[in-house]
Amino acid sequence: MIQRLLILLALLSLSSATRADCDLVPDEVLSDNMFPTIRFETSMGNIVVELNRMRAPATVNNFLAYVLNGSYKGTIFHRVMPGFVVQGGGYSPEYAERALRPPVLNESGNGLENDRGTIAMARFSDPHSATRQFYFNMSDNDSLNPNRRSWGYTVFGDVIEGLEVLDAIAAVETGYSEGLDAPDVPLVPVTLLDVVIVDP
Repeated sequence: MIQRLLILLALLSLSSATRADCDLVPDEVLSDNMFPTIRFETSMGNIVVELNRMRAPATVNNFLAYVLNGSYKGTIFHRVMPGFVVQGGGYSPEYAERALRPPVLNESGNGLENDRGTIAMARFSDPHSATRQFYFNMSDNDSLNPNRRSWGYTVFGDVIEGLEVLDAIAAVETGYSEGLDAPDVPLVPVTLLDVVIVDP
């Protein structure tokens, strides 16, 4: 498991894009909705997620800002590890990095755990370095939860539809990518066609 954590950090460290604000968005997105519903429209089917603003307000607002900008449209799931995580949101199919908003405060101590079917923020070794990359937990990943030695990774929602789509993505063939200089990359790109806010 330690090796998996090191791989997670190594892959995030590949990002060298200058941090810059994406298009301007309101300070708070859907501030009156404590549990926004988001649909991930992928090349392998749809995944619907309920976000939890009550437990992770800063993280949810940051994620919604990217969604509102259409910033996730056309990105890929660049890291697929069966029984661990399906990670995406940071790269185009050509492995070009997408623009970043400022990092968000780590909210991992919110009582939400990295259990199967949850969505959480990827980050660097700095606990407060999460920006746009997210991952879905494909099993109960206790090692990603906060403890006395680690901040952990912020969970901010649950899959409510389409877990079978995630299972299918987790089963695709992966390998080393020269373009990304990383392992566990799908040989056939799995694309986020769009990520949209579902009307309440």
